[in-house]
Amino acid sequence: MKLHRVEFPGTTFAPIELPDLSSLSLHLSVQNSPLLFGCRSGLCGTCLIEVEADESLPAPDFAEAEALEIYAPGNPRARLACQLYVSTNMRILKLDNV
Repeated sequence: MKLHRVEFPGTTFAPIELPDLSSLSLHLSVQNSPLLFGCRSGLCGTCLIEVEADESLPAPDFAEAEALEIYAPGNPRARLACQLYVSTNMRILKLDNV
């Protein structure tokens, strides 16, 4: 089973390793990450993050892209954690939803 490292730079949270194609929203909690999740469907923007990945991530689907235009216009590294599946090593920074 291929594992990917997920890091949370600038926080006290330890990196975790998740299996390939794991849903972040199913594996991250307030105990192991700085992220909070609200609706878990990509509508509320609570889990807005900036991602730096070792390899390119799949593009957001239409609904996520639409939400990102509202919550993080012009930020190409912005994603909604509830919609993201782990496919490479990544570093995650929590963004404030303005």
